[in-house]
Formats: sequence, structure tokens, C-alpha cells
Amino acid sequence: MTELSKTYNPKEHEQRLYHWWESQGYFKPETLIAKGIASQEGRRFCITMPPPNVTGILHLGHAMTAAIEDLMTRYYRMRGFETLFLPGSDHAGIATQNVVERELAKEGLTRHDLGRDAFIQKCWEWKEKTHARITDQHRQLGISCDWERERFTLDPGLSRAVRTAFHTLYERGLIYRGPYMVNWCPRCESAISDLEVEPTEHDSHLWYVRYPVVNADWPGPQHPWGSGRWAEGATEFIMMATTRPETILGDSGVAVHPDDPRWQALVGKLAVLPAIGRLIPIVVDEVVEPEFGTGAVKVTPAHDPTDYEIGMRHNLLQVDVMTPTGLMNEQAGPYAGLERYACREAIVADFEKEGLLVKVEPYHHSVGHCQRCDTIIEPRISTQWFVRAKPLAEEAIRVVRDGTMRIIPDRFEKTWFHWMENIRDWCISRQLWWGHRIPVWYCQDCGLQWSAVADPTKCPKCGSSMIVQDEDVLDTWFSSGLWPFSTLGWPDATADMQRFFPTDMRETGYDILFFWVARETMLSLALLGKAPYATVYLHGLIRNERGEKISKSMPDAWKYDPLYIIEEYGTDALRYTLTTSSTPGNDMNLDPRRLEGARNFANKIWQAARFILMNVKDADLSGLENLTGLNLTLEDRWILSRLERLTGDVFALMETQQYGEAGRRVRDFLWDEFCDWYIEASKVRLYAEDAAVDKDTPRTVLLTVLERALRLLHPFMPFVTEALWQALPAAVKQGEALIIAPWPMQNAAWLDDEAEAQMALLMDLIRGIRNVRSEYNVEAGRRIAATVAAGASAPVLEARRALLTFLAHLDADALKIVAACEPMAQSVSVLAGDVAVYLPLAGLVDLDAERARLQKALENLEGRIAGVRQRLNGPFAQKAPAEVVQRERERLTEMEAEATQVREQLARLG
Repeated sequence: MTELSKTYNPKEHEQRLYHWWESQGYFKPETLIAKGIASQEGRRFCITMPPPNVTGILHLGHAMTAAIEDLMTRYYRMRGFETLFLPGSDHAGIATQNVVERELAKEGLTRHDLGRDAFIQKCWEWKEKTHARITDQHRQLGISCDWERERFTLDPGLSRAVRTAFHTLYERGLIYRGPYMVNWCPRCESAISDLEVEPTEHDSHLWYVRYPVVNADWPGPQHPWGSGRWAEGATEFIMMATTRPETILGDSGVAVHPDDPRWQALVGKLAVLPAIGRLIPIVVDEVVEPEFGTGAVKVTPAHDPTDYEIGMRHNLLQVDVMTPTGLMNEQAGPYAGLERYACREAIVADFEKEGLLVKVEPYHHSVGHCQRCDTIIEPRISTQWFVRAKPLAEEAIRVVRDGTMRIIPDRFEKTWFHWMENIRDWCISRQLWWGHRIPVWYCQDCGLQWSAVADPTKCPKCGSSMIVQDEDVLDTWFSSGLWPFSTLGWPDATADMQRFFPTDMRETGYDILFFWVARETMLSLALLGKAPYATVYLHGLIRNERGEKISKSMPDAWKYDPLYIIEEYGTDALRYTLTTSSTPGNDMNLDPRRLEGARNFANKIWQAARFILMNVKDADLSGLENLTGLNLTLEDRWILSRLERLTGDVFALMETQQYGEAGRRVRDFLWDEFCDWYIEASKVRLYAEDAAVDKDTPRTVLLTVLERALRLLHPFMPFVTEALWQALPAAVKQGEALIIAPWPMQNAAWLDDEAEAQMALLMDLIRGIRNVRSEYNVEAGRRIAATVAAGASAPVLEARRALLTFLAHLDADALKIVAACEPMAQSVSVLAGDVAVYLPLAGLVDLDAERARLQKALENLEGRIAGVRQRLNGPFAQKAPAEVVQRERERLTEMEAEATQVREQLARLG
């Protein structure tokens, strides 16, 4: 047996144990089969790690995901499943490119200065630099994944999977290229998906502007724009409100609702677009909201999704007035070359000069930002590649509706159906260089467009070698959407693919249910005809103790860094807190006091184990295997029954994914029952000086319970449990390591309702006696007399007289246990069930001194009560603020209750 230090120091064990686990191959499914822990024909469990960005550092969201996934993996490994936790990382197209471009900018360079190939090489260098840090951080969390199977989304195998998927969907007509309204990031110079747009609240303005209304034969403005006389001669105007004045330059129509009487006389006429002079029609469309602004809206089909649809219905021009970087282009007339917001200021000033700005109102609204760089996005018509999402979504709806794929918590199923039923085609092209280049080629001679998995050398139609590949790359979520099967070797029929697909679980935050889970599900069903996993387990967001979203700008953001938390509290404390402080789908507030509590819990277990190991040296442990032949007392039977009950409860909770409750139950058992009660109760026999006292039975029970509890706790706190398990005597353990020890199953034969009821009575009595001792400030070392009227429980209490005496700190010679007796004068009673304990006050306090003390306290209280009553009955109650008067009333109530308690204590003293 190993001798343990006085306290648990995580730094002495975590790195050592992790390297040992990994070196022994415990993370590999092949090892489990070789050691007979799992069988090739048996059950399996596979989970693929959500790939973190190569640009990122570990944050609490990663830590939460990793802790829960590793908890699941360790549980199923101990259950005897062939277990694979497959790690990997994501190339993170936009995020990585942005980081590398910022590094180049420090040298005064752009990616265009380097060229595509050299820039991609820089991205690979960045990936290699950050990759080791990411894997080391995950190792610090103790996750037991098979690092030899680690994948990266730009690995050759996964790149071939991406091309195969694209080519398959392209050939089936599910991928197409065409012009469409997309979200455009001027900073990234790329289209981004709807899910990559982060809505942010802004305090802005609503500008009310008016356009002249003219006939078709209008000769045009008679004065130049900016002269202050541009609209001179116009007698009729239509007024609109806009939040984006710079897009006025791209207007090609004005729309009103068909039932809005305010503008019916102008329908069919033409308005003149200020600054440009373009004649634009006034049309009716039911999508217009009469309540917004004036009820008339400017229509800019090239710069707004709703306007794009209106434009399509009314055959309006699509005038793009911006460059890909957010500057105004030649279509912006006199504002060409201005940055979009500089244009906004200039055009508003000119509208005011021309008398076309009617008013400006404050306006609070949500504006879309690029999730990666926080730039305000610009809706823009662009030729992009799309996936036809409707047919894929129909299957994704079916597998959830028929139960093939389960979402936990199930309330998110309604959200799933709503999103899938209203899905839009998925824009999968990005105007980047880092990522999977779209596998489509164009023949410059015959114009053929085709897709291929392998790079072609000539056109398959005309044989020309004048072919070029599409410049764009795929959305990162396209390759991530293949993760559950590309990581297992698809499109090849590998052994891993055949054994582990479909996988069993996708654990992730509810905030990326549609970013990722939806894409994985749709692509898996489209390409393999199967859901990618059986269960989707969603956790919530982690907020600070005040319920605020944690951000880098917070002054105390450092204390929510997982690496700081690990350094300060240990990995087990972080893992236990994350896995037990919330329920699926709900956000959690991370209070540092929870981390302190988890650290204290780890130390409590450590010290309990240290006590046990110090007291089992040279013990006869022959009864360990089945506890036969042992002289079990009430407390032994009780703790063994509680252990079996815990084992059954935890198994049921783990099987139904109620992990938080399972972890809390194990903690409550270890701390509140095993440490606080059984270990203390065992000292009666362990410390007995009589050689005839049986000490081997409590030693055996202590080891049995500790070993079982360590197995139950291991998935939540792997390091401290493995360190302690390794220190236990060989006779108590099965196997060479806790990580591969068998998961405990309940033995109902040891459930003992009678022992639990009798021990509960004894514990209630002891708690009651301790409370009285505390109330009367009895010194800890002082033993007191007691008379117990035990009724039918007298034989049980008599049999455990020594235990009652020891734990309640009673005077053994002055303890009387009788069937019945009259209530005793000048005593305090403790009641539990049909048992009454009488504690003579003379044994607790100096009666005369206590009477004097209480009488003085009562007189003081009564004087203060009289003073407060006088204030409340006088002018104070009418003049003082209501909240101050209420506080005085509450103070009076508290003092009156305290006075009543003192009178009761005096009455007991006689």
C-alpha cells in the first residue's frame, strides 16, 4: 500500500497519471479487446470530439464539452464497451485566415503580396505552431481520447472525403451555382452563412427622406446635385424612412402596401432617385409593413434580402453600389470611392441641403455582424455555390420525429423542426484561400463546368488542357459536417467505419445545434442514408456568477480561464463543477465557490482514504471478496445498503444521461454518509483497546465502500480517484487500473431497509443531541448525561450504546436506555420517531449562572422592544420613508421571537 500525503496536491498526480494511462494504451479500443475488457463482438461506444479551431485557446465552452464527453467515454469503457473517443481539430477557414492576415499586416504585407500558394503555406505554419498547444490543453483536462487516431479537417483523407461528398451531391443536383442574396463580410471579403451572422443591438437613427414624384416625360433635374436646388420645381413627393441612407444610391423602386390608403394615388407613378436621377417605379407589395416609418419603403434589390424578393416579383433593376471591401463603386455616382459609412454621412448632409431630409429619429435595432471579425455585414447579390437544403432537411426531420435520433433535452426537438421546416439553401462557397478549394473545373475552350474527386489534367468533353479550378473554398461547416464519418475513414469501408459508424453521441452546446449538428445530420443522411449518431446531448452556456456572458473584455475574465482554474483548483475540481452544476440545455453560472467546494471534496476523499489506509495495515482482508464471515454491525449493514442503493441509482441516472444528478449523488454519499457518519462510527471499534474487539470487519467494510465509491466517481474526477485506487491493497481491486476497472452493478442482496431505518433513527438522535450541545455552548470535550426512553427501539439502541456514546459525546456511565420513563424536569428533550432523549440541564450548564445570564438578556431585549414599539407608535411611523419603517417592524418581529426563545429557555431551567 502507498502512503498518502496529508493533503491532495493535483500537480503531483495529474500529468503523471495521464502519461501512464496513455503509455499503457488505455485510450485505444484495441487495448480494451486485448485485455479482455471489451470484446470484438460486444457493445461499442464511439464519440468524435467536436473539432476545436486551430486558432483557438481553450475556453470554458471547450472544457465543458470535453469534461462531459470524457465522462461518457470513461463510463462506457468501465461498462466493458469497446470505446473510441476520437479527437481532432478544424482548419477554421475564416478565423485562421484572419489571424494569419493580421500577422502579415504587422510586416506591412497582405495575402495578395504573397500569392495564394505562399499564403496557404503561412497558414500551415500557423497550424503547426498552435496545434501542439491545443492538444496539450485537452490533455490537461484529462480527456481519454485515442490520440493516434487524431484527425485534421485538411488531412489528405478528410480532404478526399470532402471532395467525394461535394462531387456526389453535385452529380445528384443537390449542389448548384448561381446569383443570390448573401451575407457579405467586407473585412473577410467573403460570403458567410446566416448562422455566421451575429445579431447585435445598436442605437442608430431612422432617416426620413423624400423623393420627387414625376411623370414619364420628366426632363430630368434642372440643377446639379449638391446645389441646393436639385429638386426645384417638384410639387409631389413620396416620403420613406431608412436605417441605411448609403443604399439609397442602389434603389430601383418604391413599394407600398396595397391596402394602405395614404399612397394609393401615387401607385404606378415614377419617383426620381436623388443624386442619381434614375426614374424608379412606385409599386404595391403585400410584404410592406404599413406601420414602419411612413408605410412607403425604398426598394434596393442588390442590398437587402426582402428588397431582393420584391425586386424579383416586380422585375426591378439590381444595382450593386459597393465593392467587395465596402467602398462605394461607380454606380454610386458622386459618392464613388467613399467608405460606406462616410458615404452615409455625406449623403445625409446633401439630402438636408437639397431639402429632401424631412427628419431624423433615434432608432434601436439589431444589426448583423460577422461572427469571426465583428464587422457589420452587407447583404449583397453574389454568385455563390449552394446546397439545396429542403430535400436534406426533410430526412433530418424524419429521423428525429421517428426517434432514430434523440435530442436531449427533448424541448429542442420543436426548435429543430421549426428550423428545418423553414430552411433556406445553404451557401457553401467562401472567397478565401485557406480551406478546401471547391472541386469544380471550367474549360476555357468549350465552356464545360464539371466536378471531380481527383484533379483533372484535361477537359472530359473536348480534351483541352486549358482548364482552371474554381477560386473559392468551401464553408468550414461543410467539412465539419462530415466529421462523424470522415474521421472514421469514409469514403473507404475501413474497419473503424464498419465498427463505429453510426457513432453513439454528439455532445455540444445548444448554440451550435444548427451550425453543426444539423449539417452533420443532413450530410450523413444524404451520403450514407443513416443518422450520424443515436443521441444529441446539448449543454448550456457558461456565465459568470452574476449570470453575465463571459467575455475577454471583462476586468476579471482571467479567473474564468480553464487553465487558470486548473492551476488554482485542479482539473478534477473543474471537471466536477462543470459536469454537476447544470442540467442539459440550461445555462450555468460559474461561481468560484463551487470550484472551491469541488476542490475541498477532492481533499475530503483523499483524507478519508488516508485515514482508512493508516488503519488497515496488517489487517486480515480475507472477507473482502464477498464479505462473508464478517460480524457486521448495524452501521456496517447500513453503509453497505446505502452503497448498493447508490450504485443502483447512479447506474439508472447514467443510463438516462442525468450525469449531473449522478455526480451529486456520489458526492452526497461520500461526504455526508461515508465520511461524516460511517468513518466516524468505525472509530469506536478501530480505536478500541480491548483486544477482543473485531477490527477487521470495519476495516474490510471501509475498503469495500471506498473502492466502490471511487469507481462510481471516476468519470467525474478521474485523477484523484485513480491516485487513491492505486494506493489501495491489491486484495480490494479488480484489474491494473481504475480507468479500466469494471463499472459497479447493484447487488440487491445487500439492500437492508431495516438497517437503514434503524440507523436513520440513531443519526436523528445524535444530530438532536449535538444541536442541544451547540445551543447551550457545551465544551466539545465535555461528556453529558442522558436518559433515553426508547420504546420498541430500546434493544437496537442498547446494542449500539458505545456508538451513541461516542458520536453524541455522552457520559457512558450516565447514559440510561429504558423502554419508557416520565418526562424529566429541568431537562432538554430530543425527539426522533417514538424515541425521546432527556438531557439534564444541570449537566449542560451552571443553572444559577445560566438563569442570571438569560434574565439579563431578556431584560435587555424587552427594553429594546419597548423602544422600537414607542417609535413605531409615534410620529416616526408617519414621517420616515416607508422602507425604513418596514425595516423597523421587521427588527421588532425578530427581537420578539428572540425574547420568546429566551423565556422558553428560562422556563426549562425552572
